[in-house]
Amino acid sequence: MRLLQVDAFTSEPFRGNPAAVCFLDRERDDAWMAKVAAEMNLSETAFLLPRGDDWSLRWFTPAAEVKLCGHATLGSAHAMWEEGVLAPGATARFHTLSGVLTASRDGDFIELDFPAKTNEEIAPPAGLFDALGITNARYVGRNEFDYLVEVESEDEVRGLRPDFAVLRQLPVRGAIVTSRATTDGYDFVSRFFAPAVGVDEDPVTGSAHCALTPYWSARLGKTEMNAWQASARGGALRVRLAGDRVKLAGRAVTVLRGELVG
Repeated sequence: MRLLQVDAFTSEPFRGNPAAVCFLDRERDDAWMAKVAAEMNLSETAFLLPRGDDWSLRWFTPAAEVKLCGHATLGSAHAMWEEGVLAPGATARFHTLSGVLTASRDGDFIELDFPAKTNEEIAPPAGLFDALGITNARYVGRNEFDYLVEVESEDEVRGLRPDFAVLRQLPVRGAIVTSRATTDGYDFVSRFFAPAVGVDEDPVTGSAHCALTPYWSARLGKTEMNAWQASARGGALRVRLAGDRVKLAGRAVTVLRGELVG
């Protein structure tokens, strides 16, 4: 089975978010895919299997299967074009736990069509501020997967030192922390922490931007924005709100190609 490692939401090797992409030879059971993901030990491993003219796509962290993942979807589409299993001008159609998702080429970008995630403002849950190491927030909300917290400044986002043991106990997949950007060329910045699913800090998170895009669209009064995820590796996204869908665009680069024999 072909196995690639792709750095997503970057044009530089060893930046962005690495994802493993496995082209399955046949249906495989959940336990086997979970073992492969644990062996790869990346934030996500994507498993692809032909489904007529489309593809089945599933995502596993080293600890759990997840319902939505942006960077591993971008990495999968990139791998399919690079390996010649998808025609250069074709649109990739993926059947996933979040419905049918698509990926298409836009110059040297790959654009994903994902569901927008609505945030509902809530009172700060007990333990959240302590876990993040903050004392107050401009906004606290919750969407289908995560808490979303807006803080005062980009410097505060970059300076966070969360307590992952405490975050792991909260009843969500993870916590998104965001602010307006002061870095030139970007509208907002964020970081994403998900120790409950085995990822203390995710380098660049497409699914988090399904919630960040409608949130910042309402705050900034625009539907097209540039986002920077301020992890140690860092990554750039071009985002667009289109009704109840979010368009996430980024670049990708392959850093490893091999064969899975186990």
